[in-house]
Amino acid sequence: MSRADDFKTLFSNIAIDNEATISSRYGEVTRACNLQFRDTDSRTDNSLQVGSYGRWTAIRGISDLDMLYIMPSGKWERYKDKPYQLLRDTADAIQARYASTTVYVDTLVVVCQYQNFKIEVQPVFEDEEGFWYPHTKGQGCYRLTRPRPELATTQQVNTDKNGNLRRLAKMTRAWKNKHGVAMGGLLIDTLAHNFLVSRTEYDKTSLNSCAQMMRDFLSFLLEEPKKDRYAALGSGQHVKVRKAFQSKAKKGLALADKALEAGEDSKANTRWRKLFGRAYPLSATTEVRKAQLTEAGYTADNTEEFIEDQFPVDIRYSLRLECEIKQSGFRTVFLRAMRGFNARRPNVYKSKSLRFYIDEEDIKGVYHVYWKVLNRGPEAIRRNIIRGQIVPDSGNKTKRETSDFRGEHVVDCYAVQDGVVVAKDRIHVPIVDESEK
Repeated sequence: MSRADDFKTLFSNIAIDNEATISSRYGEVTRACNLQFRDTDSRTDNSLQVGSYGRWTAIRGISDLDMLYIMPSGKWERYKDKPYQLLRDTADAIQARYASTTVYVDTLVVVCQYQNFKIEVQPVFEDEEGFWYPHTKGQGCYRLTRPRPELATTQQVNTDKNGNLRRLAKMTRAWKNKHGVAMGGLLIDTLAHNFLVSRTEYDKTSLNSCAQMMRDFLSFLLEEPKKDRYAALGSGQHVKVRKAFQSKAKKGLALADKALEAGEDSKANTRWRKLFGRAYPLSATTEVRKAQLTEAGYTADNTEEFIEDQFPVDIRYSLRLECEIKQSGFRTVFLRAMRGFNARRPNVYKSKSLRFYIDEEDIKGVYHVYWKVLNRGPEAIRRNIIRGQIVPDSGNKTKRETSDFRGEHVVDCYAVQDGVVVAKDRIHVPIVDESEK
């Protein structure tokens, strides 16, 4: 298969796989609102799908869907001074029609929580400026949003660039889910738009250019000055930057360069998988995942598990792991801090006590933590201790280990909210013998 075929497979593998369910839920919510505010039972009239799903830039695992319900203008007098009441009446109408659905009012929206995804419904009034939505903080008011220009610009630029805007936006989402990059959908689409409209080399290309285009986009992200916000494509509205993305882009660029260096060689597939995840196909000559691993005459059970097999992954928040390293009679050190002082990669010596914990996170709401500890290298195979199982946290968001044997060890942490992985981080622990100092 050619590289273009491989990217075609990637797009197929990351395509949304529950569109029928999403469409049904959108229809239910729209019908409930129409019955309440217009006394009609249409499942499509007066609603607008916005966000990544509405711009057609979403990928499999999307868990946060957005919908505007356009209110009758005649209802303005009733609700103009009562923004919370508008949200409350909308929530009550949906709950009355669909009693088994979890429905609640948030600050700006009505949240309808389903299994593995939610729809955030925003009742709005439309005029020539855009849509006025209820904002309930403080005294309450109505604020303006303009998603129609965002939808129109996405469609127009995607057409002008031969479909490459949506391709690039989807590849970027696969990358951010694989590497835990806390970038919102509108920010991704805005940056992809800015990248493409600033150059012409991807105006006519198609799948055959995806590898180079993704590499160049990561370089573009790396070179972007750090900002708090951007002007959204089409509307110019403020788009908040949740977390600086430049350091993640730098690592992604290094992976893309290595993959491009491999050309059409089979090892390129393995390298692209490191960038995009398991949705990128293995080459025809690469053996499928083995039940057992063999090295230096030893065999071990391949017990590694993968989070995407257990939960949808839709990274929305940032999470940062740290590792505290202790040994009796020695001072306590921290692995990431050691990296900050060492030009070379710092090593961890055997017989240390290791405590992994969440050092930073910006996750809104309750979430559950899962851990994965993977042992690599010949000694892990000799001892038949690959591990790699995904296990729930014991309750204190901490994982304790000991540096028993040399080799490259990896610890992953996943934050799961409403059945979806919304943040993740990984830390590498290279363990060596004292004699290797």
